[in-house]
Amino acid sequence: MLVLKILFWTLAFIVIYTYVGYGMLLYLIIKIRRFFKLGKTPAPNTGYEPDVTLFISAYNEKDYVAGKMNNSMALDYPKDKLHIVWVTDGSDDGTPEILKQYSNVTVHHLPERNGKISAMNRGMKFVTTPIVIFSDANTMLGKESVQRIVNLFAAPSVGCVSGEKRIINKETDVASGAGEGLYWKYESALKKWDAELYSVVGAAGELFAIRTELYRDVEKDTLLDDFVISLRVAQEGYTIQYDPEAYAIENASANVKEELKRKIRISAGGIQAVIRLRSLLNIFKYGTLSFQYISHRVLRWTLTPICLVLLIPVGYLLAFNEGSMDFGMYATLFWLQLLFYIAALTGWFMENRSTRIKLLFVPYYFFIMNLSVVLGFFRYMKKTQSVNWERAKRAV
Repeated sequence: MLVLKILFWTLAFIVIYTYVGYGMLLYLIIKIRRFFKLGKTPAPNTGYEPDVTLFISAYNEKDYVAGKMNNSMALDYPKDKLHIVWVTDGSDDGTPEILKQYSNVTVHHLPERNGKISAMNRGMKFVTTPIVIFSDANTMLGKESVQRIVNLFAAPSVGCVSGEKRIINKETDVASGAGEGLYWKYESALKKWDAELYSVVGAAGELFAIRTELYRDVEKDTLLDDFVISLRVAQEGYTIQYDPEAYAIENASANVKEELKRKIRISAGGIQAVIRLRSLLNIFKYGTLSFQYISHRVLRWTLTPICLVLLIPVGYLLAFNEGSMDFGMYATLFWLQLLFYIAALTGWFMENRSTRIKLLFVPYYFFIMNLSVVLGFFRYMKKTQSVNWERAKRAV
């Protein structure tokens, strides 16, 4: 039983550290650094206004073109310094033709559909501005987003800036909306602390920017282009900074099925990225960046979901040995595990039903997150994940 107890607490520690402990440790470190006035986050320079390219990769986005263009033209940045570029490879729904009606847009189109990465690699060869900002066609940017991103690039040490992804929350949100919204609020806090400690570990594809000179062609089968591009910038010695007021807004996934589809793709891409960026695991070479990367990303995509699965049989064996109905420590912990999964099952039952108790959806969303890692692993191993655009349906 001693071996089982050691195994139980090791598994529990990894799970708790991944989802709660790292955030608490990060917050504590930040507080200590502030107290002793150690380290500084690069201060924004509001007088820095170089030419910027807003780069949008799109596939069959005709329904979003007008909204995206209206939003882009309303951004608070000098109009003569903001260059809008769309790459629409494979689009056959009229997206390129609609875009050509706008005089202030450069459109690069090929009839062949080779995937988002190929489109980005091709389109980046036409970018001549010192900074390029990547954004999705179906996300709307905050009016000051471009200016706030550019301000951070005034510091030479900054090679990438990540904006914030915001999910539109509604009173009638289904499980995907409630869970996704809470998840991104927590992620936003972690990113702010990561940036203050040293660097964010990966940018959100909805809105991020890099110094154009730092862009390197990405392997055509890459699934998480934003993550790989941003961390390769960090590998070159630059930091990834973050401004939560530079934000992209989009609706939550239409339902948990759509959210699961999206997260399986992300998880498969995450596992692929961990393998391709394996040199970042060398904490002796990358120091703080490796610590942040392993704690914030690698554990979530590799070890932690396995620990969650193993905790169930290990917890049961310890509870049975202790007396499952005697409610000793291990029995109580085992029943709490079951209660959590019952709550997740309740979340599944309540999916797509109106409710104001959104907290009930959190266990379900957490379960879906970790299930997606397991399914994403098998998808990655089978090499069945396409690199072509596979947009999840969004709530309206």
